Amino acid sequence: MRKDVRILLVGEPKVGKTSLIMSLVSEEFPDEVPMRAEEITIPADVTPERVPTHIVDYSEAEQSDEQLYQEISKANVICIVYSVNNKNSIEQVTSRWIPLINDRMDKDSRVPLILVGNKSDLVEHSSMETILPIMNQYTEIETCVECSAKNLKNISELFYYAQKAVLHPTGPLYCPEEKEMKPACVKALTRIFKVTDLDNDGILNDAELNFFQRTCFNTPLAPQALEDVKNVVRKNMSDGVHDNGLTLKGFLFLHTLFIQRGRHETTWTVLRRFGYDDDLELTQDYLFPPLKIPPDCTTELNHNAYLFLQSLFDKHDQDRDCALSPDELKDLFKVFPYMPWGPDVNNTVCTNDHGWITYQGYLSQWTLTTYLDVQRCLEYLGYLGYSIISEQESQAAAITVTRDKKIDLQKKQTQRNVFRCNVIGMKGCGKSGFLQAFLGRNLMRQRQLREDHRSFYAISTTYVYGQEKYLLLHEVFTESELLSEADLSDADLACDVVCLVYDSSNTRSFEFCAKVFKQHFMDSKTPCMIVAAKSDLHEVKQQCSVSPLDFCRKHKMPPPQAFTCNTLEIPSKDIYTKLTTMAMYPHARLRCMCACNRCTFCLCQNLLNSDLLQSVKTKLYTAVLHRCSLPCVWFAVVVIALHLFASF
Repeated sequence: MRKDVRILLVGEPKVGKTSLIMSLVSEEFPDEVPMRAEEITIPADVTPERVPTHIVDYSEAEQSDEQLYQEISKANVICIVYSVNNKNSIEQVTSRWIPLINDRMDKDSRVPLILVGNKSDLVEHSSMETILPIMNQYTEIETCVECSAKNLKNISELFYYAQKAVLHPTGPLYCPEEKEMKPACVKALTRIFKVTDLDNDGILNDAELNFFQRTCFNTPLAPQALEDVKNVVRKNMSDGVHDNGLTLKGFLFLHTLFIQRGRHETTWTVLRRFGYDDDLELTQDYLFPPLKIPPDCTTELNHNAYLFLQSLFDKHDQDRDCALSPDELKDLFKVFPYMPWGPDVNNTVCTNDHGWITYQGYLSQWTLTTYLDVQRCLEYLGYLGYSIISEQESQAAAITVTRDKKIDLQKKQTQRNVFRCNVIGMKGCGKSGFLQAFLGRNLMRQRQLREDHRSFYAISTTYVYGQEKYLLLHEVFTESELLSEADLSDADLACDVVCLVYDSSNTRSFEFCAKVFKQHFMDSKTPCMIVAAKSDLHEVKQQCSVSPLDFCRKHKMPPPQAFTCNTLEIPSKDIYTKLTTMAMYPHARLRCMCACNRCTFCLCQNLLNSDLLQSVKTKLYTAVLHRCSLPCVWFAVVVIALHLFASF
């Protein structure tokens, strides 16, 4: 919406342009009228639309043609004034003024025109019969007002209509020749209908209509008023109301009716509430609200954002199979001007046997977008109407900016829920297979994936000590097998944990990982894990000065983790859980990340997952709940200690 309005009055000499302005300002007809009134500004608090309004007079006697052209180019709306008792001044509207104005304007950016018939006090008849054909001929004419500067008749109405023509223009909404809304308006209102249709059943029920009314006009509709609206639609359309709810056709009909009856400010109020500008495009301020992200901080979706996205998934999962088919996904993104997710998304997140994105995969993709490109996430949430449905100031309310990673390291704890793991290794060592295995795809399923749909990211959830976390794997692409300083950028090095992958069947593969570690990670605080991929193949001795196991011991890293995706079953997630654990607790340099069931790490893990611990936890909870005696609680603690001692 414009921040101010500039109104220009033009017309033949002696038609009363200056008198109209003087009468508006002084609220009485002036005894003496100057040749030209000075530009006046009406403050926002005294105008109906609460917008500052500048009114500019034109005098042919005092101003040149060049000055006139400059004023025309600056005006937001132009009032062409004629005298109702002067036929020549009426003829000049079409023979001089409209062509002159149009010649100074681009065809696609013409300003609205208001025809003003002044001196109505001097005649008993109306000039509308003469003016109506002119209005039908020129679509840029918004309206015609007959007034009298002497009697103060319709003076304030004249300037209200001029202001309204700028703030609520008819041009972008409606085509008078076709007597229907323009395609851009239909498209915008269709998106608004889809966003407001909370249950996605194709109709707006009473609750949804009331929500829409409150959202746009800050007041609900009384039950009788709702019925009256639906009855108006019923009388004019057979398919405008279905199951006592308003259909899309009925919704569009109502807005057509508003515009035809001169109430286009109603439609504009709706459009602007849902983020549209005067060109019916979503504004940049709406799509990209300000969000400050300090260095070394990441972005995540908060709880309310996940609830919103969950409701969207449920709304579009019509067959209730916990996955979105291509048609269901297309329906979800109908409110977008383009399809935001390409075919590579199916290789980035979990899918079902049909290759459709599952509920978990859907949330994972949103988490990925928020982490990697928060501005795009804000844009997407804007298209979906997050701020409207969640009743928030903007979609920035959906984002949590995590604290500086340095603080996490100092406090030895983190509040983050998303952790990034960069996967680095020689070309052909099995990095892509490692990513796809995280999504539950064995080698057989991976061979069915198309190369042109390949993704360098994979994201899913893991559980660390009972907490659900997102692990984001990023395959770092290196141009050659010979590492140089230019091979890894700062973005490639920025992560929470590093996974160095080598091919256990390739003698030269580990040396590449060793060089990467020494060059980039040996002196960093980023934890690293070495993965021996293709462990189903014959293991060969690596052509390196030290073996992978000795290398890990020397640099106090976990031993190399054997990995293969060449299995009949879904690949195990254990290795990914270990990576997430290392990312969450980088200060805890766990030296053993195996599954031997003999070392301290494995015994602690087994204890945490044991039935005994769960039973004792239940007893402790019961004891506290019923305020049992202190010895009962101590007895439970002793049982845990004895079990732990026996395990060691």
